[in-house]
Amino acid sequence: MKAIYYKRGLFSGFEAGLRKGHIGVECGQIAKVDRILFYTLAGLLNAGLVIVSLLGIYAQLNTIRKRKQSTSIESTELISLNQAFVSYFAYLSFFVYGFSISPFNHYLVWPRLAASLLTFAIIYEIWLARRNFKAVGLFAVAAGSLIASVAFMLAGGEINDQSKLISTALIVVVTLFLVQGYAHQIYLIVKHGKTGAIDIRLSQSILIKDISTVLLAFSMGAIEHWPLMFLAVTSGITKLIIMYLFYWVRTSPTALSRAS
Repeated sequence: MKAIYYKRGLFSGFEAGLRKGHIGVECGQIAKVDRILFYTLAGLLNAGLVIVSLLGIYAQLNTIRKRKQSTSIESTELISLNQAFVSYFAYLSFFVYGFSISPFNHYLVWPRLAASLLTFAIIYEIWLARRNFKAVGLFAVAAGSLIASVAFMLAGGEINDQSKLISTALIVVVTLFLVQGYAHQIYLIVKHGKTGAIDIRLSQSILIKDISTVLLAFSMGAIEHWPLMFLAVTSGITKLIIMYLFYWVRTSPTALSRAS
């Protein structure tokens, strides 16, 4: 009886081990499915919010076009060309990053292409309104980069692991320029004590999009895709500052005196 007890004990332990291994495999499969589901939901949320942010970009574009109908005000008053240009490149860099990684990331590519086109339209309106050397030069660079990026995607361009530093460096550089561009926009608002032709809906919609981009980067792998988080967090901070300045110009005596 004692021997049988030990055999049963040995068999029970072996069977428990098999069950434990089987459960471990199942848990791994469930965790994988959960990650895919999290990525899909985060991607859909981000794509949806980028589409919502398109409404903010369109609102800014529409504000410019409405102001063009008046001869007493400048259609692009206090809109920083630097800020518009780097915002355009921020969208374009996400677009390039999305089609150059493997697998092709539809959540990043198509919404960002649409945002790039709308922001490019704002740059075009600034060029029409100002017609100076800087506006012409940045418009030409924006047009050339848009054509080159779309052509690269249609040609099946893909950045491999060895050269992935290119897309990473692109986003980091764009982020640094984004800081410079929005710093210039903030400076113009503070200097003149008013927001001019700037539409707050643009900042509001982009801020929501930036939050969802951070979530998407987490779902893709925060360590591997940290450039997305870096750009989104930086962009979000600048939008919060600009949104605060809309309150500041209405309530600050300094702003009111500068605007008068």
